Amino acid sequence: MIDDIILKDLRRVCDSLDERHFSGKKVLISGGAGFVGSWLSDALLDLGASVTCVDNLSTGQIANINRLLGHARFRFLKTDVVDFRADEKYEYLLHLASRASPEEYQLHPIDTLLANSLGSHTMLELARKMDCRIFYSSTSEVYGDAQIVPTPEDCWGNVNPIGPRSCYDEGKRFGEALFMAYKQEYGLDIRVARIFNSYGPRNRATGPYARVVSRFVQQALSGDPITVYGDGSQTRSFCYIADTILGLLMLLTARNAGGEVVNIGTSEEITILDLAKMIKGIAQSESRIVFCPLPAEDPRRRCPDISKAKRVLGWTPTISLNEGLKRTIESLGQHPCCSAS
Repeated sequence: MIDDIILKDLRRVCDSLDERHFSGKKVLISGGAGFVGSWLSDALLDLGASVTCVDNLSTGQIANINRLLGHARFRFLKTDVVDFRADEKYEYLLHLASRASPEEYQLHPIDTLLANSLGSHTMLELARKMDCRIFYSSTSEVYGDAQIVPTPEDCWGNVNPIGPRSCYDEGKRFGEALFMAYKQEYGLDIRVARIFNSYGPRNRATGPYARVVSRFVQQALSGDPITVYGDGSQTRSFCYIADTILGLLMLLTARNAGGEVVNIGTSEEITILDLAKMIKGIAQSESRIVFCPLPAEDPRRRCPDISKAKRVLGWTPTISLNEGLKRTIESLGQHPCCSAS
């Protein structure tokens, strides 16, 4: 799925980066057909890299990478990262394969844990043998119901190891620990990003894969009730996908970021109820806002401290929530069928 909005955003991302980091380089992305992974695949190809995308399509979509399938520097391998074996050398490995939607990973807890444990081990062993740089897509979920907000990277988190969300929370925490172990034991050049609620075009809107922004947008555009969990007083911070991708690629290439764990998100915190009202207003929707039971152990607040990203990477998000929602609504309105599960 590609449109003018995505193309303009990709152009802005690529114009902000030095092509010399990527031109002629071979990059392997696990989960490369997913939401964030497909944006990275697009951007890296535009920057001159050759990209191998490994994805079992459990949550990724061929629609996300359709335009890339005939590209001379793009290869798609439908396989699970746990079982993947490389037949060539890469300069960069990016490990993003994992279920990420709370409703969905709770339906598939074992797959989620394996992607972040055995999948991480598979990718790290490849990086060790190739002596190449490796990136891990972690999450704000490692902080659980954070007791410090905005949350810095040195916060240890407040996570229930056997709760309904633990397959993702603890899977990602284990993945981070394994990445750090490979750094300590083998001197591997690892980079870890803790991503906070990224949204934008290609983010699925329906089914168990849905995320809150795209679900609200889809409901507003179709005139369906906008479903808010709990009373909507819980907060999140939403980072537009183009800003997220720029931050991830800057983390991947920054000279002084080896071994670092960095929050990637925006400090613009908003309640879920206000988000629903904002989307309803931008979409000029007549949808009613309705309230549903709050899922168990849903975090009360979620907002990153991004001072480390500013200091180490020189990165800060530039697209406001209002502008990002406008772009998301316009893109989703053009491609409603591509947002289905």
